[in-house]
Amino acid sequence: MNLKRIGVVAITAIITASLSACGVGEAKVADPAEIATATPLPVEVSTPQIADIFATYQTTTTITSDSEAPVLARVSGEVVEILVEEGDEVEKGQLLARLDGDRLRLQMLQAKANLEKTSKAYERYVQLHERGLVSASIFEGLKFDVDALSASYELKRLSYNYTKIRAPISGVVSSRDIKLGQHVMAGAATFTITDTSKLIAYLRIPQVELSKISAGDTARVRVDAMPEVEFEAMIARISPTIDPLNGTFKATAIIENQDGYLAPGMFGRFNVAYEKHSDALLIPAAALIEEDNESVVYVVNDGSANRRTIIVGIESDGLVEVLGGLEANEKIVITGQGGLRDGARVLASNALQTSFTG
Repeated sequence: MNLKRIGVVAITAIITASLSACGVGEAKVADPAEIATATPLPVEVSTPQIADIFATYQTTTTITSDSEAPVLARVSGEVVEILVEEGDEVEKGQLLARLDGDRLRLQMLQAKANLEKTSKAYERYVQLHERGLVSASIFEGLKFDVDALSASYELKRLSYNYTKIRAPISGVVSSRDIKLGQHVMAGAATFTITDTSKLIAYLRIPQVELSKISAGDTARVRVDAMPEVEFEAMIARISPTIDPLNGTFKATAIIENQDGYLAPGMFGRFNVAYEKHSDALLIPAAALIEEDNESVVYVVNDGSANRRTIIVGIESDGLVEVLGGLEANEKIVITGQGGLRDGARVLASNALQTSFTG
């Protein structure tokens, strides 16, 4: 070993000894609890609210219309005019289309002329019959002819009027099934009119839930086309019999749709409210933690988050009813509670404000 290498080893040994003597370089493992205490964790807090809450039963089904009428052609003919299109609102009796009615009009006029001719002859025979100049059989036969011709005229007039296709109900034209120039046969569908001012939905209620729901209960409806909008509905009636295929009762819900936002065929999500708790203490469902079959929240006091077991009731629309274990003026953690321990230091921001407390 040369002198240069010996010198380096010696210097290294001296430095190591000096560091060991003064304690510099000793490794120290930090305690996680100390870090949690020393470093406040950012959380978001809120106070409970006082409001009404409803116990609800949730189900889904298709919305439909209880008032839909196909418009059938009463007579055969060529379509010469179409006055409405799909989506148009119509009133009962409104003219929708016309068929070529020249032949039927002429037949009606012919029947009318025959009726008028026979009626005048009958009027003359009345006077003669009163004077005893006409036999009773001839007079009665003429009277029967008048009645028969009158009925024939009314049939011809009715057939001619049927060339004007009219709406049987008020509503919206949901389909047009004819084209201009098309020859339609009697009994063929020409339009479909749907009344969308009041829609219905058939809800399937399990037997275990039936005792909770009754006619007159309200419901809220959401559809995929407008997920942020809620519509009001009411349970109008409940069938007293069970469907043997699925073991459910059928409840009919009525949905008022005067604004026309909903349409038959939409898929609806129904929340039927069957029990109301007034002035309940409510917290966000997101603040709740389920631990060891207990409902737990973290309450912030003097910059510390303390674990609190509470008693909960109804849960609806993202809110939970608190029946015990929490006061209305206490602040609870609603965001960030997943990583908290009992007594952890927190830097809390109010859910409705930007200022911090802690």
